[in-house]
Amino acid sequence: MSKPATFTDDGGTLKFSGDLSLATLGDLPDRLDATNGARAIDLSGIDRIDTVGAWVIHRFADRNGVPIQGLSEDRAHLLDQVQKADAPISTPTTPLPSFFRVLSEIGAATATAGKTMVGLLGFFGATVLAFWALIRNPGRFRFNAVVQRFEVVGVSALAIIGLMSFLIGIVIAQQGAVQLRQFGAEVFTINLIGRITLRELGVLMTAIMVAGRSGSAFAAQLGTMKLTEEIDAMRTIGVSPMEALVVPRTLAAICLMPLLGFYSSLIAIIGGGLLCWLSLDIPPVTFIQRLREVVPITDLYVGLVKAPVFGAIIAIAGCFQGMQVEGDAEQVGTRTTAAVVQAIFLVIVLDAFFAVFFTYVGWI
Repeated sequence: MSKPATFTDDGGTLKFSGDLSLATLGDLPDRLDATNGARAIDLSGIDRIDTVGAWVIHRFADRNGVPIQGLSEDRAHLLDQVQKADAPISTPTTPLPSFFRVLSEIGAATATAGKTMVGLLGFFGATVLAFWALIRNPGRFRFNAVVQRFEVVGVSALAIIGLMSFLIGIVIAQQGAVQLRQFGAEVFTINLIGRITLRELGVLMTAIMVAGRSGSAFAAQLGTMKLTEEIDAMRTIGVSPMEALVVPRTLAAICLMPLLGFYSSLIAIIGGGLLCWLSLDIPPVTFIQRLREVVPITDLYVGLVKAPVFGAIIAIAGCFQGMQVEGDAEQVGTRTTAAVVQAIFLVIVLDAFFAVFFTYVGWI
């Protein structure tokens, strides 16, 4: 049975006994306030203490500046947590008018985007330094980890990228044929399929698929490792997380994006050619001959040049967001979403840059 909380004054030392819990405190706070000060508090005689009891003791000790003694390790930990929670609470400020609140949110979003961009550039620099360190010390290169990432990023993605590309090829051919039929120019559907898939859509859609599939996986994996302190443990034993975790993922994305982009373009052309055969009565031989005549080889070069850059952006954005995880599991989901959005946004921005650049150099 719980004993009520009480105390005795032994020459200035308040010796407590009973249960210091919410159910048994009674008028203990009032009796403590009525005391004429004390030199110390002795809790060695209590049977139990909970958060409310610890708060009453902490408040009295803090107000009178007296030490607390006689606590076991667990009870001392409880009292420490109560002391840490004794912090002033910020009162909410007066709400701003709607116009200024919108401006404030836009400013905060802009500042956050700027900080993220600076952090991403810094992470890019750290990745380049990690690559350079591995070039100077090839013995630290993790071949098995890179091969495993090759399988995850490339081989496992072949099915979904192939299906998506095949369907996109059919859609391009069908929509293109419908529009060109109005001008009696259905034969130019082949030009449309060949040029748009090799130059733009093949690599771009592959990058979006890789960002959603592999970029999100990179962020979730590294974020979980941050939460479980595996990355801190790696640093403790002298293993660089950049070399062991970031470099294999980035290398796999850079190497496999051109292959996946070419594979996607080829499957899209097959899908478009199949629809031309079934819907427009263009035989495959004629489709291929026309394709060779109207699609310049520079379209293939444009796609292959862009692909590794997109792969690097996707991998670095995913790893960067994963490394930013701190606190709880909710941040893993938040950072994973941010990695996908950031990667797709940067890929589209860079694609626009490449479009202007290749037009400027004459690859049109």
